[in-house]
Order: sequence, then C-alpha cells, then structure tokens
Amino acid sequence: MTGPADALLSFDDMIALIEDRSAALRSAAADAGMTARVPGCPDWSVHDLVAHLGEVHLFWAADVAAGPAAGPPADEVVGDTLPQGDLLTWSARATAGLVDALRAAGPERGCWAWWGAGGAPMTAGAVARHQVQEAAVHAFDAQQAAGVAGPLPPDVAADGVGEYVTVELPSNGPWPHDPARVLLDAGAGGTWVIGLGPDGAHPDRLTGPAGASDRVAATITTTPSDFVLVVYRRLPPAALGVTGDARVVERLLDWPNLD
Repeated sequence: MTGPADALLSFDDMIALIEDRSAALRSAAADAGMTARVPGCPDWSVHDLVAHLGEVHLFWAADVAAGPAAGPPADEVVGDTLPQGDLLTWSARATAGLVDALRAAGPERGCWAWWGAGGAPMTAGAVARHQVQEAAVHAFDAQQAAGVAGPLPPDVAADGVGEYVTVELPSNGPWPHDPARVLLDAGAGGTWVIGLGPDGAHPDRLTGPAGASDRVAATITTTPSDFVLVVYRRLPPAALGVTGDARVVERLLDWPNLD
C-alpha cells in the first residue's frame, strides 16, 4: 500500500511507525514518571503529554473514519477524549483506534485536514504521514523527560523533512517578509530549494547539485533528525548549520503556526 506520492515511507510503514513511536512514548513515560516535567513542552507533565497524544489519536481516528468533509469532525463525533482508567492502557487503546481507522480507510481515502489550504493531499495517507511525526516528536519529549533522548529514527526523520517542507510550510499562507530563497541540505531528507514570497512557500526537491539558477539567500546544512527537532522547537536553531543571510533562516523558523 502506498502513501503520499513524495513520501519516503509506505502507508504500511507509516502505520507501523505510529504504533512503534507511540509505544516508545509510553515506555519512556513509565520510566520518567507521570509527574516529571517535559523539557520540550515546559508547561506539561508527562501525564499531560501522554493524554495529549491520546487525544490527538482519538481525533484523527474519528476524522479519517468520517471520510471527505469540509471541516473537522464535531465533538460529539470524536467522543470523549479524557483519559479513562489507567493512563497508559487508555493511550494504547487510542493508538489502536487510530491505526484501525487508517487501515480501514486505506491511503487514498479523502478526509478533512488542516493543511488543505496549502495544497497538500487531504487523505488518510497524508494523515498517517503526519501522525508518524507527531508520535515521533512526542516520543522524543517523553524520552527527554526520562533522560534518555537521542536522535529520531533515521527513516522517520528523513521523511519528516519532506513532510514538513511540503505540508507545513505551504499551509502558512503568504510569506510576510521580503521574497527569498533558502537551500536546505538535509542529507537523507533531501536537498530542497524553498522559495518564499507573497504567494507563500514553494519547495522544490533537487535531484542534483544546486546550480546558478538556484541562487539563494541562505543555506541550511543539517541532519534529518536535527532539522525536524529544530523546526518543531525541540532543539535550538544553533543545531543547524547556516551560511548566508541568517536573518532569513531565523524568520523561516519563526514563521510556521505548527498546528
């Protein structure tokens, strides 16, 4: 089964990774303890983190099951998203509900998604792709709270670069600064030229070395994991290698709404 056309992961891989990263979150949460603080989300305890991911899974399970729609599912369709009973058991059930809904829908079934305005696919496959990143970044949060955080899994991080560049950035509307072009060299995550202007972000993945026609204001050189963790504000911008106009990169990192 396939996923979005530009994804590096198959739909089946995405489902397996949602399960894997959600289980990693629960394991790290148990090690950290539910009252531990979460460095990446300073206002949250580990309990809050686990409850959040479960709520996310319940929402998207209902959304995918609803099929094509002009808006998100109503609260009564999503149902009760408050944890019930043992938190980790409840979390596992929420993950299973999302996985079941994705498998039942298949990658091509349409559904509502917040990124529709940016032109990215509004399909169950696109939801699965984004939920890999959601689970992976929050697993990192739980592992950081437990004192054992490391880089994101290589396949997750590599696809996360393209998912962020082609889904998150184009959904943010007009670029509010002077037009610019940024070269992103993210190793296994690809090399991209990101055009920024009044009509928003336009990413192009390069298949060879950048040429004269790819003239850019700044270049970002990074690993896939560092890039994903920086753009989701789990690592500081200094983790990226930047040459050229650093102000453009600062504005780029500050721009997204990160819904």
